[in-house]
Order: sequence, then C-alpha cells, then structure tokens
Amino acid sequence: MLAEEKPLTLRLMAVANQAPAPSTTSGKISPKTVEQAVRSLLRWRKSKSEDEKSKSLNQEDEFCYLVLSLHKIPHKDRADTYKILLPHSLLSEFSQLCLIIDDRHKKGLNKEETQKKIKSENIRVSNVLKLSKLKSDYRSTVAKRELCDSYDMFFADKRVIPQLSSLLGKKKIPVALDLKNKNWKEQIEKACSSTLLCLRTGTCCVVRVAKVSMERDEIVENVVAAINGIAEVVPSKWGNIRSLHLKLLESLALPIYQNSTSN
Repeated sequence: MLAEEKPLTLRLMAVANQAPAPSTTSGKISPKTVEQAVRSLLRWRKSKSEDEKSKSLNQEDEFCYLVLSLHKIPHKDRADTYKILLPHSLLSEFSQLCLIIDDRHKKGLNKEETQKKIKSENIRVSNVLKLSKLKSDYRSTVAKRELCDSYDMFFADKRVIPQLSSLLGKKKIPVALDLKNKNWKEQIEKACSSTLLCLRTGTCCVVRVAKVSMERDEIVENVVAAINGIAEVVPSKWGNIRSLHLKLLESLALPIYQNSTSN
C-alpha cells in the first residue's frame, strides 16, 4: 500500500467501525448488508469532507460504484454492454443528452428530420450529432474530451457503435439504439433509467449505481437492483460472480459479497 493511501484507508475503517461481512452463499445479498456498506461510505465521505474541505467531495454528482469480479472471463461472443434498470435515475432534469446518427448513406438519417421527430414526440435529447461531423470535427484528443464533458450521456444508432470507441473514446460509452424502430422515446427513457454493465476481456468491471446526493434508502435500492440485474445477465449468473464491492471514487472498496468457488 502506498504511503499516501494509508491515512485514507485507516479513516474509512475507523468511520465504518466494522466493514460488513461478505456473504458466502450463492443466493441474494441481504439489503441490510448493502445498507451497512452505504452507511459506512457516507460516514467516511462526510468525515473526509469535514476534515479536508475537499471540493471534489462536495460535488453532488459524485457516484457510488459497484465493483464486480468474475471467476471466468466472458467468451468473446458473450462480451457486450448491458442496460441494468435502476429505480432511481442517475440523471437529472438538467442532464445533457446527445444522439449520434448514421448519415453515411443517402438513405441514412437526416439531422433535420431527426430533430423534428425529437421535438414532436418530446424525446429527451439535447443535441443531434451526425457521424460524419463526429469524424471531421472531433479528431483530436482535446476535442473528444471536450465533447464528452459536454454531455452526461450519449446515444447512438446501433449500426455505428463499433466505430465509436475510436471516434469518441472510452470515457463515456454510448447506449445503442435501434433507430429503425419507431419507439425512440421508449428506448431512450429506458436507457435514462439504467446504468451500463460492460463485459469485455477481463474479470473485473465497475458499474455506476447511485449518486451520493440521493437519499440513503435510494442508494440502497439502486445497489440492490443493480446486483439483481447484473446477476441475470452475467454468463452463468451467480455461479460466475466471485465478489462484489461497493465504493466511492476515492474510498476503500467495502465487500458485500464473496464466493471463492465457481460453478
């Protein structure tokens, strides 16, 4: 452990008094275990904020993260991004949402027509960005970073998703939409009520599950919902989940589930 990390760890453990014991069963995690972890993290955050007057810890948009560790790496054909529904959205009424459309072909989507549909159906999208404009105007790393910082969430035509990791970067993964289907509003509203689980080539991934500005009960409800949703889509479900930890950006990760054996 690095020297500068030690005081942080000791402070969290002192505030938490005793970290919640990891579960050793393959069943559902008790909401009480989650509540204990949430309570401990919020106490630590309050203590650190009062001690250090940290500006970063006073930001209302600080997230609570669920750290998922798997026994086995998902097969390449199973690696994907999944939407996990949450009872309390991570977005606010002021969140900025950007839709990336595929304009590569003559029969592709037109920006003006897209904006007209968004307005007429009162769809929650702040701006429409054409794929061609993304390629031409956002080539530099600085431009990509500024674009990502301008929006809270990106949506994109599912046909262009494979190109966006290089064009947009990995800071904010866009949510794939089937824009051939007319139910844009339904798809976007579902995405706004979800968090993303990205299963790639490793055994560990991190999922945003709540905001610190939420009520404690809302954070607990989101964490429990995220756990249940993740267990449904992970290959082999609970049998492939090695551990689950809960943490804030700078905090120690508190264990809420542990299973040393895989099915």
